[in-house]
Amino acid sequence: MNKIIITVVGKDTVGIIAKVCTYLADKGINILDISQTIVSGFFNMMMIVDMSGSKVDISDASDDLEKLGEEIGVVIKCQREEIFDSMHRI
Repeated sequence: MNKIIITVVGKDTVGIIAKVCTYLADKGINILDISQTIVSGFFNMMMIVDMSGSKVDISDASDDLEKLGEEIGVVIKCQREEIFDSMHRI
């Protein structure tokens, strides 16, 4: 499995989840786990996705999602699971 961590952070607005999930579905990227919260008007979402059946590679998906984030007013970042784990190990 080719797991990627996607984070989405920014001011809460209507449609953030819908737009990100629509992109993922269109590219054949499967959502394995998702968590989202809204605190004082700020949206925070973390997703674990499987890129195994994806129509794009992680570099293209990361670029596309970064551009999508700019369009909808949030910051979207993608990292390979092993890099994310290494960065957050105590």
